Amino acid sequence: MDKEAYLISKLNSKYVGDDAAVVGKTLYSMDAFFEDTHFKREWMSMAQIGRKAMLINLSDAIAMNAHPRYALVTVSIPQDIGRAEIDELMGSMHKTAAEYGCEIIGGDTIGSDKLHLSITIVSESDNPLLRKGLEEGDILAYTGTLGESKRDLEALFRGEKIAPDSRFYEPTLRADFVYKARPFLKVGMDISDGLYCDTNKLLDMNEYGVSILKTINDKQGFSGEEYEMLIGFKESQKDAVLAIAEETGTPLTIFAKVAKNQERFPCRSHHF
Repeated sequence: MDKEAYLISKLNSKYVGDDAAVVGKTLYSMDAFFEDTHFKREWMSMAQIGRKAMLINLSDAIAMNAHPRYALVTVSIPQDIGRAEIDELMGSMHKTAAEYGCEIIGGDTIGSDKLHLSITIVSESDNPLLRKGLEEGDILAYTGTLGESKRDLEALFRGEKIAPDSRFYEPTLRADFVYKARPFLKVGMDISDGLYCDTNKLLDMNEYGVSILKTINDKQGFSGEEYEMLIGFKESQKDAVLAIAEETGTPLTIFAKVAKNQERFPCRSHHF
């Protein structure tokens, strides 16, 4: 067990386990976006930092078929950041939140030697999409094209430039697809730790294994921070899910079937 999993195991609450905690029709989620852990300031403009910090937090709500309503933002501000940069950062976060019907209603600030952001999202759903509910024979699929985030992160570490619309800067959230496909989906989660690791989490929670239908290469499987969707559904619903994917312009790849075995993908921790 890695340190993240061990820490989570110490949280003794029935609400822990999904992308957000579901309490009635209200969902609560929080993610951090820390300098020198998730990004370097020389890689991104303040607007890009604010936008990605907000997008990765909105992703948790959307992954659970929830509509983001409110955000609480904590920012640690280094001394070398001035008012113009703060304006750019906060303007980007406000604009991005508003695109998804979400309003920043408060938070906290603290002085620090690095730029760190932590955002809490409060969202609502009448029918949240959870991680538990798989059965033998169900189909597993993912949206989008995986691998670009890891590829471009490695390029940044080499000191290279990447495209302004790179998935590392600008994750694509599949809100239309999730909201329309929800009646046909049994489980879902966003892909933040890579397809391999996140599929393993889904299998562990449901106490099943997997039968591979399409080979995934390691560049796709180990690429973290994709924020695409990993979904599971009955085979009988495949045509309906594929039709909604086509309607919403969402690339969808079926790659595995749930099986009664202990098969798992290789997984490398992205933490520590």
